[in-house]
Amino acid sequence: MTATVRTPDGRNLAVDERGRPGGNPVFLLHGTPGSRLGPVPRASVLYRLGIRLISYDRPGYGGSDRKFGRSVADVAKDVSTIADALGIDRFAVAGRSGGAPHALACAALLPERTTRVAALVPLAPRAAEGLDWFEGMARSNIIEFTAAANGHQAVAELLSAAVAQVREDPTRLVPALTADLPEPDRHVVADYGIRRMLARNFAEALKHSDAGWVDDDLAFNAPWGFDPANITVPTMLWHGDEDVFSPAGHARWLGERIPGANVIIESGAAHFAALHVLPDILTWLTTSRLPEGGVRTAGVPGLG
Repeated sequence: MTATVRTPDGRNLAVDERGRPGGNPVFLLHGTPGSRLGPVPRASVLYRLGIRLISYDRPGYGGSDRKFGRSVADVAKDVSTIADALGIDRFAVAGRSGGAPHALACAALLPERTTRVAALVPLAPRAAEGLDWFEGMARSNIIEFTAAANGHQAVAELLSAAVAQVREDPTRLVPALTADLPEPDRHVVADYGIRRMLARNFAEALKHSDAGWVDDDLAFNAPWGFDPANITVPTMLWHGDEDVFSPAGHARWLGERIPGANVIIESGAAHFAALHVLPDILTWLTTSRLPEGGVRTAGVPGLG
């Protein structure tokens, strides 16, 4: 069931809950483009782990109203508003890909409420000193982020064709099984269940407009509104060393600046391996334990 939460400035946010009612609350912040629909672990897996998982559409996606000119930092107010509406005082936060900077914002700006944070395949700030931001990044992403750096009209025009294709056929945005995709990612997206989940996710994200995707790209290129070096809550950064969508150098840069961050760079893994490791990351977020041998990337455990 999807609930609607009203923000103090009058916007509606579409919110879903899964897992164990009364369990350990964890906010899961979706990728770019993405929605509250996932991919997420199956409800049975969440129940077994004792997790109450909360996901929501960032402004402009799915069922959530747009917030013009939003920054990455603005997520903290929305997450806080949702937590208040659900009667949750403290919570953990996980974010994957485009959701990862937003998860870090919660840790930086809501330290009294955020117990732990995990950023999976994150981006670093666009102005990250000492980081070649585009090194190792796929040409398609370089074109997209360059357009965003040129402003709203440029990125909206660039994305318009992709958005139209998704509305016609959501599978068009699922990464193609081509040589351009790293072998680890090709292996993940070859799974029919994963491809179906991604298509459903993209269809929901873009069903009304391209606003969420456009505004995410603009926010990533602008100042985030917080300094990752100020994060004091326990932090995990996970990345695959073959990622071409958000290269692993971004996680390394963040790990050098976030005090005490636990940085895992998985050899032979890429961007979509983050879907595989999510159940283990949720375990760490709520118990501080990882399975023996660390985070696992084999198989597709408990995704639904």
